[in-house]
Amino acid sequence: MYNIETNRIKVSVSEKGAELQSFFDKKTGIEYMWDANPAFWAKHSPILFPIVGTLKDNTYFFQGKSYKLGRHGFARDMVFELKEQTTDNLHFLLISDSDTLNIFPFDFEFSIIYTIIDNMLSVTYHVKNTGKEEMYFSVGGHPAFKVPIFECEVYSDYVLEFNETENASRWPITSEGLIGDSPSPFVINSNVISLSKDLFKEDAIVLKQLNSTSVKLISKQNRIGLNFDFEGFPFLGIWAVPNADFVCIEP
Repeated sequence: MYNIETNRIKVSVSEKGAELQSFFDKKTGIEYMWDANPAFWAKHSPILFPIVGTLKDNTYFFQGKSYKLGRHGFARDMVFELKEQTTDNLHFLLISDSDTLNIFPFDFEFSIIYTIIDNMLSVTYHVKNTGKEEMYFSVGGHPAFKVPIFECEVYSDYVLEFNETENASRWPITSEGLIGDSPSPFVINSNVISLSKDLFKEDAIVLKQLNSTSVKLISKQNRIGLNFDFEGFPFLGIWAVPNADFVCIEP
């Protein structure tokens, strides 16, 4: 486990998957990350690479050859190299090898950089194609944030509040884990999604091409929460295990 901190924020990241484990506000005493309770979901913030979601039959084809690749790819299960550490910065690196080439036939360098800036954590993904072939990939985050933040509150006290008014459809996920082709209206002339424990009974909420570049996870009771920027990511997933006390915001 590697830690960085300032006078305000302390962050912990595991070398496995370069996964964010803790985002702690020292001034308020608030831990924002889900505790990875294995009774529900034993992860904090897995990195999704080189695919996001599920392939049909867990299979894809490249240059006439078939390859097997599991849900969300392999990066979250691999040990990253710590490339650099300073007081407020961690730089992790994953480089393709013989094992990755057997399931993803591309040479790459995948960097994840965590930087504390004032009371904010910046997370940067940098994918470099080091081979000669055009490389096909997806990349995404899957951070799980604790809901409710305070013991005196309940899950339904929280909302997701976008920085722009949206008219967004929800893209369904089939029983095979694939994106369906018939989206249904979901956010209608609004910037708010109210959280509830039954919101994810039909799996994740997948939204495409939003007007917004950020969303707040915030309590209706005291307006305390966090702001999540996802500028540059065209798709956004929102997900939780039914009845679990967290929500994932997934660019």
